[in-house]
Amino acid sequence: MKGLDLRTHLQVEERTNFKRIDMSLCMVILALNVIGLINLFSATHGFHITDTTNLFWTQLLWLAVGWSIFFGLTFFDYKIFDRWAYLFYGINVAALVGVELFGKVSLGAKRWLDLGFFRYQPSETMKLALVVVLARILSRRESSTPLGFLDLLFPGLIIGIPFVLTVIQPDLGTATLMAATAVTMIFFFRVRASILITALVIGLIAAPLVWNFGLKDYQKNRVLTFLSPGRDPRGTGYNSIQSKIAVGSGKFFGKGFRKGTQSQLEFLPERHTDFIFSVLSEEHGFVGSVTTLGLFALLYAMAIKIGSQARDRFGAFLVVGCLGYLFWHVLINMGMVIGLFPIVGAPLPLLSYGGSSMMSTMACLGLLSSVAYRRYLF
Repeated sequence: MKGLDLRTHLQVEERTNFKRIDMSLCMVILALNVIGLINLFSATHGFHITDTTNLFWTQLLWLAVGWSIFFGLTFFDYKIFDRWAYLFYGINVAALVGVELFGKVSLGAKRWLDLGFFRYQPSETMKLALVVVLARILSRRESSTPLGFLDLLFPGLIIGIPFVLTVIQPDLGTATLMAATAVTMIFFFRVRASILITALVIGLIAAPLVWNFGLKDYQKNRVLTFLSPGRDPRGTGYNSIQSKIAVGSGKFFGKGFRKGTQSQLEFLPERHTDFIFSVLSEEHGFVGSVTTLGLFALLYAMAIKIGSQARDRFGAFLVVGCLGYLFWHVLINMGMVIGLFPIVGAPLPLLSYGGSSMMSTMACLGLLSSVAYRRYLF
C-alpha cells in the first residue's frame, strides 16, 4: 500500500509540475516556429546552392534540439546560473578567442568554430552569457540609487571584452546587438542623468573618428547605401533595393505561398536567413507581416508579465535581458529589410535559418519559461 501511495503521489506531483509550465508562452513560440518553417520551405525552393530538403530538415533538427533546450531550462532552476554566471561568461569569452585563433572563414569573416558535425558561432551564445552575468551583477546592487561612473566600470569591462572580440571578426551587427541588449538591462536598473549626457557627448565626438578609422570600407558602404540606396543599385544597394521590392510587392494579402517572384526567381539574397521577413511579406502581404509582428508583441507582453511576477531580482533581470535580446533582434532585422536601418547580419528570431541562432533563441526563451515556472512557488 505504501508503494502504491508513493506512486500516486509522484503522478500527482508530475501533473502539478506540468501545469506550472506557461503553455500560452509555448503556443506563441510554436506559432512563430510554424511560420518560420513555412517561409523557410518557400524561401529555399529551387535553392541553387544547397538542396532545399536538406535545409528544411536541418532546421527541423535544430528546432527539436531547441525545444529540448527550452524544456530542459524550464525544469532547471535558473538560480543555478546565478552561481555559475562568471564561468558561463568565461567559457564564451574563451570560445570567442578560439574563433580568432582557429575559426572558420566564410564570406570574408571569421565567426565560426568548426566542430565537425556543427558550425558553432560563439557570438550567439555570448549574448546569453552577457544577459546572465549582468543579471547577477545588477541583482546584487542596491536599487534605490542610480548607477554612477564607478558603478559602471566593471559592467563596462564585462560588455567591452566580447564586444571587441566580435567586432574584430568582423561582425559589427552582432556586436551592436550585444551592446544594445546589455545597455537595455543597465538602463532598466537606472543610471544617473550625467552619465547619459556624457555618453551622448562622447558619442558625437567619437562618431567621425569611428567613421574614418574604425569602420571598414564595406561597412561605410552599408551606411552610405542606407542613406542613398540608389547610389549603387547593382552593387552595395542591391540587397536593400531587392528587399524593399519584395516587401512592397506583397501588398495586402501577398502573392501566395511559393509565388513570390523576388524569392522564387532568386533576386532576393540571403532569403533563408537575414531576409526571411522579406519572403514572408512578399508571399503573405500586410496580413502575414502584421500577424507575425502581433505574435512577437504578444511574446513581449508575456515576458513583461513574467518579469513582474518573478520571485527574485535575479529572475527579473534575466527576463529583462531576454526581452531585450528578442526585441533588438526583431527591430533591427525588420528595420533592415524595409530600409529603416543599414543592412547588418541580424537573424530574425525563430524564423531565420541557422543552428546557433535557433538554439540561442530557444535557450533565451527557456530562461523566460524557467522564471515563469517558479513564480508561484512561494
